[in-house]
Amino acid sequence: MNLLAFDTSTERMSVALQRGAPEAVWQHDGPGGAQTSTELIPAIETLMAQADLNYTDLDAIVFGSGPGSFTGLRTACSVAQGLAFGAGIAVLPIDTLLCLAEAARFAYAPQQGNWRVLALLDARMDELYAAGYALDNGQWRQTSDYRLLRPEDALDATADALVGNVFAAYGARLPVSSAARIEALPDAAALLRLAPALLAAGAAVTPEQALPLYIRDKVAQTTLERAALKAAL
Repeated sequence: MNLLAFDTSTERMSVALQRGAPEAVWQHDGPGGAQTSTELIPAIETLMAQADLNYTDLDAIVFGSGPGSFTGLRTACSVAQGLAFGAGIAVLPIDTLLCLAEAARFAYAPQQGNWRVLALLDARMDELYAAGYALDNGQWRQTSDYRLLRPEDALDATADALVGNVFAAYGARLPVSSAARIEALPDAAALLRLAPALLAAGAAVTPEQALPLYIRDKVAQTTLERAALKAAL
């Protein structure tokens, strides 16, 4: 398969391109956030040139659909839609918490065939995005729905590991458990590893059907809310 994947849901922008075999992968990592809107397309163009591929050569465009940074998710979705429309190919949205779970598995537990994790991303505003996943005989399945939690409520008694980017900011406030704590971020290489099974399962959509996954409707606190939060800490 020829696949282009990117994730801009966090403070990191991650892009990866696979040509044919899973081993033939080109990657780029860079700062995310506000820079994503200007840096994502040039990074993609560079990888496409390195791999000597045209957009019409791609089987699908894969992107991290959320939850995560609102700006990052909108950017990733709009770029995926625009490139896919132009090339006449499908889009595969993959949730960023599943991508996070796979990134942690590949980096820290590559031999695991069965593993349960609670994936946690910093949602700002003193909250976390969370979802549970189980790896059964090498295949991921979601065990709990997406949630927006306070750090004190991020508990899964069945988890072998907590994975994510929340430990520096909230580690002392997370419930005590025997689960390992693994620092990780979603990345495009993990999207490439997840994509074949999801494509085979029919998860690809037309460009106009590709949408970001938002868990939180409110993106900013009022002055009074910030003051109340500061007083409570």
